[in-house]
Amino acid sequence: MLVVLAVLLVFGPSKIPEIARNLGKFINEIKRASEDIKTEINREGDRQDREKRLEEYKASLEKEIENPNKETIDKSQ
Repeated sequence: MLVVLAVLLVFGPSKIPEIARNLGKFINEIKRASEDIKTEINREGDRQDREKRLEEYKASLEKEIENPNKETIDKSQ
């Protein structure tokens, strides 16, 4: 309440709507930037997760090629 009174005294009643509008725009820009940052962080995390799973899959394929298990040998005969 004290802040509103101080703003009213410093800027006057004619400037209050303009100040409120600019403050609203600023808050929306901050929210938008925050969402963009969250989205980018999630994308990077997903990319790293995909890369990790791909590497694990490649390693398992290489291991299977080097040391085929008994089932694979039995099926081929």
